[in-house]
Amino acid sequence: MEILLKICTRYGLGKPESAPAPLKGGFLHKMYSLFTDKGKYAVKLLNPFIMQRETAAANYRTAEELETVLEQSGIPIIPALTVNSRKMQDIDGQFFYLYGWYGGKALESGEVTENHCAAMGGVLAQIHALDRREEFQNRDETRIDWDFYLGLLAEKNSGLYGLIGENASLLYKMQDRGNAAIKRLPPVTAICHNDMDCKNVLWSGCDFRIIDLECLSRSNPFTELYETALSWSGLYGRDFAPKRFAAFMRSYSEAGGELPSDPETLYDANIGRLEWLEYSLKRVLGIDCAEEEQAVGVSETENTIADINYYHSVKKSIIDIFNKLY
Repeated sequence: MEILLKICTRYGLGKPESAPAPLKGGFLHKMYSLFTDKGKYAVKLLNPFIMQRETAAANYRTAEELETVLEQSGIPIIPALTVNSRKMQDIDGQFFYLYGWYGGKALESGEVTENHCAAMGGVLAQIHALDRREEFQNRDETRIDWDFYLGLLAEKNSGLYGLIGENASLLYKMQDRGNAAIKRLPPVTAICHNDMDCKNVLWSGCDFRIIDLECLSRSNPFTELYETALSWSGLYGRDFAPKRFAAFMRSYSEAGGELPSDPETLYDANIGRLEWLEYSLKRVLGIDCAEEEQAVGVSETENTIADINYYHSVKKSIIDIFNKLY
């Protein structure tokens, strides 16, 4: 890609020894390996539509400040390289981050063990302990008009129109219960990664590094603990493993983290999938995204609806685990 060659030239990274290769990762930005005669790097090209949001610049500045806190505290992360006193760089309006190469890989869902979950629970407790504060988190209510999207889908995608229509009552109910539950959460904030799932941790044997740090913010540690434990225990592969969930929670507690006392509230407050569903629908409909993102939007919409229904099917199992931990 021309932009990657320009990055090599402008930042003195050397001459590429092979064609830059796309890397597996998240669904928002594009990652590439960049191997040159001077070193090995990874480059994250930031989604231009994300960068156009009014809150983008402030959110990234906050994330960079918190990334530095984690780096200086010895948390095993891969921080963005600082060049000319800045982490975020840009060429021709394309914003990006540059990283040193780490030769690990993200685990597939079938590779995650209780030991992996215990390691994640322990490091998450360390992150939450860095700057914990007794304060309310300012968080807007989630108010998504699913009927609005149904109207657009009726003309754009009949299959998804039927899928969202069948689940609309559940989506509205989940949204209402979630907004009410969020107000009942303990008034605590801490540094939170906000997306520390399997794809955002690279492993090399027992060694690991946490990546994708541009979502760092001050958030409620109880909700992050719960959502991250669910992810590592297989919820979003629809293969929930209670023992992995319990291992994550126990390790977090043993590392000094405080376990939540009201699992029912946490269960209802977990509505982040609704926001991801809305974002996926916008991709399907071509709202604030590139045309090539529409196919991803369709698959993510279908997967997220399946995840939401599965989440409701395993509620009893989740609550039972909490009750055994106390």
